[in-house]
Amino acid sequence: MNLTADYHTHTPYSHGKNSVMENVCAAKKLGLKEIAITDHGFNHLLFGLRRKKLTALRAEVIEAESRTGVRVLMGMESNLISADGRTDMKEGDLPFFDIYLMGIHEVVRYSTLSDAYNIMWKNYVAYARGERPSRSVVENTTRAYINAIKNNPVDILTHINYKCFCDLEEVAKACADYGTYIEINTKKRHVSAEELHSMASCGARFVIDSDAHSADRVGDTAIAGELLASGCVPSELIDNIDGRLPSFRFAEYKKIHG
Repeated sequence: MNLTADYHTHTPYSHGKNSVMENVCAAKKLGLKEIAITDHGFNHLLFGLRRKKLTALRAEVIEAESRTGVRVLMGMESNLISADGRTDMKEGDLPFFDIYLMGIHEVVRYSTLSDAYNIMWKNYVAYARGERPSRSVVENTTRAYINAIKNNPVDILTHINYKCFCDLEEVAKACADYGTYIEINTKKRHVSAEELHSMASCGARFVIDSDAHSADRVGDTAIAGELLASGCVPSELIDNIDGRLPSFRFAEYKKIHG
């Protein structure tokens, strides 16, 4: 298994350690064809990307691509912020970006207190206790994920089921229907081999991402290698390995909507 591209990396624009150029140079050293710079979404209260810095970030992306020859996508790991599927990537933000990631995080400004309580707090309390949330909490989180997939041109769901639990098969079906990839994250152990097999059986497709917060982790595949050794996901369902590159829905959305 050879990684072709890494679509989830962070820089000091949120709380990554290394610069855009350093991440891209690390990708070049590994022979990657593409890398995405995907700092945390605007509503992250501690580490969120700031809209006033988007022009500066784009300039660094352009310079890094020009100097290294690696294709560099400017993206954001947006936050799911409501049960009806809204994220902190607004319509007016879309022209600034090339790739659209989305996940559920703590310490985020949700749309309402009810959304914060039902999406984040109830899940997090269960996680902290080492328990699975109640059926109603899982159903609510599942609906929020599915609404987000339906209502936004999300390319990749990041670290699904990490501290926030959903019905993986139902979310995988929505991903398959709308063309959203499920990430196999190599920073967090967020799904098991059996769960990956279940999602693959629903028709979902996958990418392997490092979620690197430092340049020395760009392109890391260790956790994915351990999980996939069982054959839980056929390699042909992983679209950023062995020379292949994904076809992302956000790029198609932008062609149509400008």
